Amino acid sequence: MDNKLILVRHGQSVWNLENKFTGQKDVELSPKGEEEAKDAGELLKSTCIDKVYTSTLIRAKHTYEIIKKISGLEKIPVVENKALNERKYGDLEGLNKFDTIKEFGIEQVQIWRRSFDVRPPNGESLKDTYDRVVPYFNSHIKKDLDKGLNILIVAHGNSLRALIMYLENISKEEIMEREIATGVPLIYNWPIKIVNK
Repeated sequence: MDNKLILVRHGQSVWNLENKFTGQKDVELSPKGEEEAKDAGELLKSTCIDKVYTSTLIRAKHTYEIIKKISGLEKIPVVENKALNERKYGDLEGLNKFDTIKEFGIEQVQIWRRSFDVRPPNGESLKDTYDRVVPYFNSHIKKDLDKGLNILIVAHGNSLRALIMYLENISKEEIMEREIATGVPLIYNWPIKIVNK
């Protein structure tokens, strides 16, 4: 029987709620984000999880703490690593997205947000994020999966998009359209079988 890789994007943060670029700023969950984490915990109640990986940012760690409490996960090894942190948005961090569109135009902001290899000013592109997430996955998390462990990763929209791009062999163009909902577990059977991409 296949073991599982479970990906969860943290619940809504206070800056998600305020429509701000968050990136690597360490902000808490909103009340809605806490509810989303509880919902994820309910969905994972019947799932065996052997080990957990999170980013070092509080919104991901707090999401896991809520999942753990709701789903009854106790005494499971938890590894925090900055390789799983959200993409750095540089000069955009803390800015309201609507205000940024007014200043730079919707096309430029969309390129910064969704293109694969264009960096926002003093920030990271999705490629930069990919280049830290995927090697970490292969050197640490994949080894646990290959041992037959069920693994939960609680991280961020862009760090998970980078990982999904790798896992599903998605093109640079396809990944631009991929949205990852907050607090909704995405479950893969391991090893992943991608048919006729």
